[in-house]
Amino acid sequence: MTAFDIEQAQTELHQANPRKILKKALESFDTIAISFSGAEDVVLIDMAKRIRDDIKVFSLDTGRLHPETYRFIEKVRLHYRIEIELITPDYTVLDPFVKSKGLFSFYEDGHKECCGIRKVEPLRKKLAHLDAWITGQRKDQSTDTRQDLPEVQIDSSFSTPEYPLIKFNPLSNWTSAKVWDHIEAYDVPYNALHERGFTSIGCEPCTRPVLPNQHEREGRWWWEASHKKECGLHVDNIKS
Repeated sequence: MTAFDIEQAQTELHQANPRKILKKALESFDTIAISFSGAEDVVLIDMAKRIRDDIKVFSLDTGRLHPETYRFIEKVRLHYRIEIELITPDYTVLDPFVKSKGLFSFYEDGHKECCGIRKVEPLRKKLAHLDAWITGQRKDQSTDTRQDLPEVQIDSSFSTPEYPLIKFNPLSNWTSAKVWDHIEAYDVPYNALHERGFTSIGCEPCTRPVLPNQHEREGRWWWEASHKKECGLHVDNIKS
């Protein structure tokens, strides 16, 4: 990997369209992958495949996803003829946790510990083998934690002093409506749960449909305060 000038990239990509950001990301790094879980991420896959055919995609399989989500992953794999690497938790950590606290401890003491085992640590291990990653985060997904989301950044959550990890957020300035306009226009696959009122989809016990006029993140960890609606994958969104 050649040296990547983060300040120059931030200036160049500020308010840029997603395709330009993706093109910059895919041209700058060989060891780069798209993190895939929801509608936004498939839009990125759809765009990226038009730029570079050999894209790398991974998804976190927590073991608690909806059946519809597993079918969705397979649908995307077949539609784009790509490999999707499924990242799973370390059973030597997960098993003692479940034996000790059961399957639903997060309703009592918050989701941080469970998400840490099922999502954050598996992601940390995956990102240790990448120079950069691409996410589908958008500013309008959370008024509390994502309003300052840049198009490209040094990932303060998973970088080390010796190993700076670059994170691209090509859809940072898009709205949910733009995402769904693209899905409709380009016949992009989507999770069947969206047709049942689910907007932001995570693990089955922690996700529910939202009511009309509710924000899309209201369906995630609904028993917790709004400023806690991050699973830990994007800790750098949360300001102290």
